[in-house]
Amino acid sequence: MNFGKILRLLAIILLVSYLPVAAQDGWFKRFVQKTISDTTAPGKSSFRVYPTLAYSPETSFEFGLSSLFLFQAKNDTLNRLSEVQAFTFVTLEAQYGIWLDNAIYGDKDNWFILGRTRFQRFPLLYYGIGPETPGKDPALIDANYLLLRQRVLRKIRPNLFVGPEVDYQQLYNTHFNQPDNHTYDKPIGTDGTTNLGLGAALVYDNRHNVLNVRKGFFGEISFLKYHPNLASEYNFHGINVDLRSYHPIRTRNVLAWQVIGNFYSGDIPFNQLALMGGEMIMRGFYSGRYRDNNMIAAQVEHRWLPFSFAKRFGAVAFVSSAVVAPKISAFTVKHIRPSGGVGLRYLLFPKKDIYLRLDVGFTKEGPGFYLFTGEAF
Repeated sequence: MNFGKILRLLAIILLVSYLPVAAQDGWFKRFVQKTISDTTAPGKSSFRVYPTLAYSPETSFEFGLSSLFLFQAKNDTLNRLSEVQAFTFVTLEAQYGIWLDNAIYGDKDNWFILGRTRFQRFPLLYYGIGPETPGKDPALIDANYLLLRQRVLRKIRPNLFVGPEVDYQQLYNTHFNQPDNHTYDKPIGTDGTTNLGLGAALVYDNRHNVLNVRKGFFGEISFLKYHPNLASEYNFHGINVDLRSYHPIRTRNVLAWQVIGNFYSGDIPFNQLALMGGEMIMRGFYSGRYRDNNMIAAQVEHRWLPFSFAKRFGAVAFVSSAVVAPKISAFTVKHIRPSGGVGLRYLLFPKKDIYLRLDVGFTKEGPGFYLFTGEAF
């Protein structure tokens, strides 16, 4: 992405941020107040819809519509803030999709429903499997992709939850397109695959605002088993670990860190391997730039939310590293990949303390750009 496109994207974000000030009267002011301003009383539910615009080398310009539903069980401000976030997009490359994320807390935290849903018609770049795959001439796998992953957790002690987890993933209408000057061995799943995993999760969570945590800890360990007897095409299993910690430095500053581990074994489809990159961790790497049976990743982020001289604008700086390997014993220091970057924040809902984020992640292979509601982790 050249410098001119970066400036145009930043200008659009700043223009959207300026709209509440620029709108003076009439229908436009009412539209802005409903979509961007935050007039919801404490404890009351809030629903907002707003447009988004992003750019990446894989999609060209991407036009989207985001919606965010926020509520507290029984409208009680002592209960945690639940969020259901939806994002639909279409790109200039005729790609489209619908994403849905949910973190729903029941009254007095008796129940916790955590998960995500994805449907997209989106070509996947495939660089191969392993820690040393080439960075040029990836294959292009055109497919429909459906993911449904949910945990239904019951509180067993304060902030400690346990319950079943289900993961359904389907890849269909697939076409494996080899690059002009390189041929890849087709991995498991490139002709289409459907897999259902069942398991359990143990979660410790004392966060109060999932989209912008200023203090707290989140820890999860889960096990998933995929087997033909469970309506899966392949037999494999995996353990996932996710640890996140948040430390207030000053009133406006937060230091956050995250460690993720994915450990799989068996006959694993290529799309369900441990994937490095994406909008959450290892920003700057294409999601799946490196993939293998196992991955360990970590990131640290400093947040200024907001700046001391601004009411609605803030920023972040982050660094991360990750490594993939076919076996746990095969992790090596030489295969660790670094990334880092900065981000701009705009306080979208002041009463809920939720920001719109624009992140730029840098790697040796180039930058990646991300525009979402809420922090990366």
